[in-house]
Amino acid sequence: MTWPDGLPIGDGWVTTEDTTDVVFPYDGSVVARAPLGTPAHAVRALEEALAVAPAMAALPSHARRAALMAAHDALAARREEFELLLVLETGKPLVDCRVEVARTLLTLATAAEEVARLHGETVPLDLLPSGEGLVGFWTRRPIGVVVGITGFNYPLLLAAHKIAPAVAAGCPVIVKPAPATPLATLRLVHLLREGGLPPAGVQLVTGDVEVGRTLVEDRRIGAVSFTGSAAAGHAIARAAAPTKVLLELGSNAALVVAADADLEAAADAVVRGGYYASGQACIAVQRVLVEEPVREEFLALLAARVKDVTVGDPRLPGTRVAPLIDPAATDRVLEWITASGAEVVAGGAREGRAIAPTVLSGVPDGAAAWDEEIFGPVVCVRAVPGLDAAFEAVNRSRYGLHASVYTRSLATAFTAIDRIEAGGVVVNEVPGFRADNMPYGGVKDSGTGREGPRFAIEELTVTRMAIIRP
Repeated sequence: MTWPDGLPIGDGWVTTEDTTDVVFPYDGSVVARAPLGTPAHAVRALEEALAVAPAMAALPSHARRAALMAAHDALAARREEFELLLVLETGKPLVDCRVEVARTLLTLATAAEEVARLHGETVPLDLLPSGEGLVGFWTRRPIGVVVGITGFNYPLLLAAHKIAPAVAAGCPVIVKPAPATPLATLRLVHLLREGGLPPAGVQLVTGDVEVGRTLVEDRRIGAVSFTGSAAAGHAIARAAAPTKVLLELGSNAALVVAADADLEAAADAVVRGGYYASGQACIAVQRVLVEEPVREEFLALLAARVKDVTVGDPRLPGTRVAPLIDPAATDRVLEWITASGAEVVAGGAREGRAIAPTVLSGVPDGAAAWDEEIFGPVVCVRAVPGLDAAFEAVNRSRYGLHASVYTRSLATAFTAIDRIEAGGVVVNEVPGFRADNMPYGGVKDSGTGREGPRFAIEELTVTRMAIIRP
């Protein structure tokens, strides 16, 4: 797979003095040398985006829709290349990278469809006598330049959720990928710039924290959309204020197992939802709260299933857990396992360069493995005396992205939906379920705003009210 050298800034590709190694986490080999941007590149990209903003806003609906579908079709034609590229730069198992490309295609197509639904309404202004004879209507206008900053775990999909809604809304967008995983995003931007948009309408700048700070602190931009850790998101919100900031942050997703649940289905879900992407997903199952009467049976079912999770080379179709993004992440997860003081039911140690799929029992409040986002193949199980205690434990977390409950009771299902403080509550499925056309986002330290093309487009536009006295 090839694309022009340098960074896509302005109408062309700008060469950089420095490069950085992109490393395959499985064996530490160098995949490629990626261009390394600087604050000066960020400043140039901002100036180019501001200059092209009127042209992007003036693009007719058919042109925006056509550009998104052209990128969709180009990606579909190269999907196997993108899947392999994602495996190499993220180290995620192939099965997860195939899902990422499929979801990226859906995101592009859905954003293209939403262009046709970007409109306003008339308003009856004569509800007060002073409004008699007036005509009122509102439209949606682009918010301005959008800065999108993405995480390393799903680089292509996360970039699509920043870029596609911005293009659909008529906004120029500058995307900054995570330093470890810029390659697939660079290629996606290349495809978008070939689709008929003004080239400077979609730009990309790599680099360190200073590059990001340069982008988000510029008061001339319209919005920042960030996906990553809570700590980084808080820092960006402070730096960007008063600019609008959309934050899709971390979580320690909970799954509640009621005593009346299908325990085998629940155990399957914990394995399926806890170890995909090697646990490096913000809505991967991390905390499992099981009603006390079924704790032993559930743990036995879970332990038996974890033994069958294949650890190894992410390029192989059967692999489900592979090494984390870098050695530092691995060391941190292992430290959290040890510091938890919990019973290790399965795993808990290295398996090659990876961490064996791990189940911990009895992790207390206050332990990082329970309170924070572990971002590794670790599931913590805790017994609770009843559902009230389970829901209270779920809500004690500072996070609130997705949670789920397994039950045969419709009453329990609706109680969970009503009481759990999260952006999404899932019944009899993993908390990691996400359809890319639904509103997605969290509460509390899991963020602000919503993704999903329709909802992101609303975030990236502003209403303009027109009031006319004929």
